[in-house]
Amino acid sequence: MTEPLIDIQNLEIAFGGGQVRAVRGVSFSLGQEKLGIVGESGSGKSTVGRAIMKLLPPTAIVNAERMRFRDVDLLKANEKTMMTIRGRRIGLILQDPKYSLNPVMRIGEQIAETYRFHHPRVSKSKTYSQALDMLEAVQIRDPERVARLYPHEISGGMGQRAMIAMMLIAEPEVLIADEPTSALDVTVRLEILALLDELVLHRNLGLIFISHDLNLIRNFCDRVLIMYAGRVVEVLEARDLDKARHPYTQGLLASLPTIEDPPARLPILKRDPAWLEEFALEPPR
Repeated sequence: MTEPLIDIQNLEIAFGGGQVRAVRGVSFSLGQEKLGIVGESGSGKSTVGRAIMKLLPPTAIVNAERMRFRDVDLLKANEKTMMTIRGRRIGLILQDPKYSLNPVMRIGEQIAETYRFHHPRVSKSKTYSQALDMLEAVQIRDPERVARLYPHEISGGMGQRAMIAMMLIAEPEVLIADEPTSALDVTVRLEILALLDELVLHRNLGLIFISHDLNLIRNFCDRVLIMYAGRVVEVLEARDLDKARHPYTQGLLASLPTIEDPPARLPILKRDPAWLEEFALEPPR
């Protein structure tokens, strides 16, 4: 069996001196695949992604039986070790590129700077050439022209492609994409998803795709983790989502609108405290 890229067992994350338990007993592994983590706002899905990168605030209390990336124990890794991992071995793509890109640096310079940070002995001309090659790899037409532009001069879709180029230039093993398409229109969203799909396939990456959009996750990912109130309540192959057993997952699926049977009004998901009690008795499958 191939060793997983990321292996997490019984992850617990709390804030407020332990009073607020944001993540409770989360366990999963990631191989060279597309793993979707889906849940509503506040379910803890983004907190899990930031915990892997060790980007949580100092007040966060993080515990786990196991939390590894390849040969690195992330629980014990210091900041010096994480500096060699963030951006180089694990990349993070966020929701809106206009908040992630430096507004006073040209696109090409930002991508080249990322490469130069991890390869300080490489010349500036070589790093800039690498940046142009990466812009072309993410299917940006006329990369030389785009490289000279500032973030405010490009569209949201092109900005997200630039962010993907920035994360991939260091050739990471894992990408964590946190709602990377939610700020984009439908056509551009499909283009970005197709690009990510191709990159994962040809670069043998592991992708953690965090989203609240169950329909998107179902059609894009290989496996799905359903999170509710800080816990993983169900783990399924994406193709088997219609066979979900947990009532929360079933409720999410039932609330998805269809062309054949559009809802008369916005459905309300009826919650039940027993959902978490059932979880305690029977772990997610």
